[in-house]
Amino acid sequence: MNTYLPSLGIACNLGVGKAAVAEALFAGDDRCIRPAQGWIPGHVPPLGAVDVALPAIPEPLIDRRDNRNNRLLLMAALEIEADIRAAIARYGSARIGVVLGTSTTGIEEATQGIDAFRRNGTWPADYRYAHQELAAPAEFLAEWLSLAGPCYSISTACTSGARALLSAQRLLRLGLCDAVLCGGVDTLCRLAINGFHALEAVDMQRCDPFSKHRRGINIGEAAALFLMTRESADVQLFGGGASSDAYHMSSPDPQGTGALKAMRDALDHAGLDASRIDYINLHGTATEHNDSMESLAVASMFSNDVPCSSTKSLTGHTLAAAGALEAAFCWLSLSDKRAERRLPPHRWDGVADPSLPALNFTHVGSHLPADGRRYLMSNSFAFGGNNAALVLGDAA
Repeated sequence: MNTYLPSLGIACNLGVGKAAVAEALFAGDDRCIRPAQGWIPGHVPPLGAVDVALPAIPEPLIDRRDNRNNRLLLMAALEIEADIRAAIARYGSARIGVVLGTSTTGIEEATQGIDAFRRNGTWPADYRYAHQELAAPAEFLAEWLSLAGPCYSISTACTSGARALLSAQRLLRLGLCDAVLCGGVDTLCRLAINGFHALEAVDMQRCDPFSKHRRGINIGEAAALFLMTRESADVQLFGGGASSDAYHMSSPDPQGTGALKAMRDALDHAGLDASRIDYINLHGTATEHNDSMESLAVASMFSNDVPCSSTKSLTGHTLAAAGALEAAFCWLSLSDKRAERRLPPHRWDGVADPSLPALNFTHVGSHLPADGRRYLMSNSFAFGGNNAALVLGDAA
């Protein structure tokens, strides 16, 4: 049973909406990661922040659902609201599911409330424990749209958004839903940023994925929301793979065993040979161990001429949203109105690490083949050895 992605709403530091994001993405605009004060004491890390006003939470929900995470999610949802409402009218509210990946939810607002309690001994009037519950974004979306289908969040760290798409596909193939809203959302919060800083994983300059000089990640925020159905559309989700090698709590298996399994399972699920993949959006965090592991895994499975890039030097690592956001970048390439269908460029300092297998990194102007059916892979890897890979492509 085929599953399709007819609609995409997106908001990140590159812009709001598909057109704005695509323009900055394909131009390789790395000016969208900017130094930010007040997040790490004594430091000014570059962050991929969404620096526009976010929409207000609808009045009936504002008392219980108002936090930055939900507002960013709402911004992405509003871009495709007409398509969502049409799906509700067609299938009924009980046949539409919601599956979202998240890790930060409303933790920043909760942290502020806890700070106030420690100072004053009383909770602020607007403090809501529910903000930090992992199911909160999915519940907000379902409540706003009056949906009655399956509704849940996935929190497997940096694979969450990708796994949300896999779970949505499963709901459709099991016949439990006729359409699913799926994707990921995470917003900047002090807990996550300082946590990665404590692990010595944050680069205080723009990150350089796969560079000899890579020093760690930049952190960003994003929401990417797909409408997935069984009805034919231009972009198809052909398959995906997931694995958990449980090698270490915060370090990947150096040989990329779990990553290889996820990519192999994705190809098998899609019914494709590795030679059919036209582009790979790499997880590419710019940390020493992830980039080493991923380059080994990719080089062992694919020929060394498959175009690939990490887009995290443009967006920062958007944590649980990353898998959905980077699948969205593949969607934008497949949907690009230009004949050549541009690819996201790999922005870095250009100094390759000689200890890593050479990969064919894209540049501004790289594009998909002009003819034939095109297939793209998006990789996501997470703490705890959690791995996921998705394959999107042109529908028949």
